[in-house]
Amino acid sequence: MYTISPLCSCVNAPGCRHPLIHSSPPHLTVEPLAGNSQAVRAQLRLREMILAAELPAGARIAELTLVDKLGVSRTPIRTALMKLEQEGLLESLAHGGYAVRTFTEQDVSDAIELRGTLEGLAARLAAERGCSPDLLSRARDCLQSIDLLLAADRLNEEAFSAYVARNEQFHALLQDMAGSSVVRREWERVVGLPFASPSGFVVSQANSPQARDMLIVAQDQHRQVLQAIEQREGARAEAIMREHSRLAQRNLSHAVRSSHSAQLPGVKLIRRAPT
Repeated sequence: MYTISPLCSCVNAPGCRHPLIHSSPPHLTVEPLAGNSQAVRAQLRLREMILAAELPAGARIAELTLVDKLGVSRTPIRTALMKLEQEGLLESLAHGGYAVRTFTEQDVSDAIELRGTLEGLAARLAAERGCSPDLLSRARDCLQSIDLLLAADRLNEEAFSAYVARNEQFHALLQDMAGSSVVRREWERVVGLPFASPSGFVVSQANSPQARDMLIVAQDQHRQVLQAIEQREGARAEAIMREHSRLAQRNLSHAVRSSHSAQLPGVKLIRRAPT
């Protein structure tokens, strides 16, 4: 079973093994700042409580209760609540205060679709504009590392965590290859949305018999898009990344309908679409 580390804010954080929800892109990972460490600790702990459903979806946040529970004053609590609203995990109420935000299945699907659109654009730009041999080499090395992980018949927890980190690395390299600060900025904004990271919901398949098969399909798409970029085939590269995001949407559907969904961090925040 995957557990929630109190220091996890993204899949690139040390010890992170559960990318179901990705609250901060790598460049926005929270770091303790001098004079603000209490607010940072409160933010990390509150995020953990939300994902573990200790603070139920839709519940109003009581500041005084949090003061007692976390052992800090109201000022860092308020700062942490404001940051979590910016992350998208909380929503402000009309008469003041915050509540734990819930998401429709369509909300999450749309966020994944938007990420796929931006990644498709990045792949097309990389193919049309060309990119440095160094970036291509780093991308190939990243994919080779994933190949070695997938060579095993079954991925253990450590190997699965390593896959998640390499997958995130490849998607970030794709943005570097595009050579567009505008596209990268918008991509970072999108992957900062709850549940929209490249590895979001991959963990929902971690213990299923089909887990390795789905990762192999995703890895083949990685290889295909890199080949399209190298061969300067922009339209093909874009189409592959758009299709690649469909795997995440399939994993979303599996996560919200799985009998084991209660074990997955954050899944209780998603309202299942009627069938």
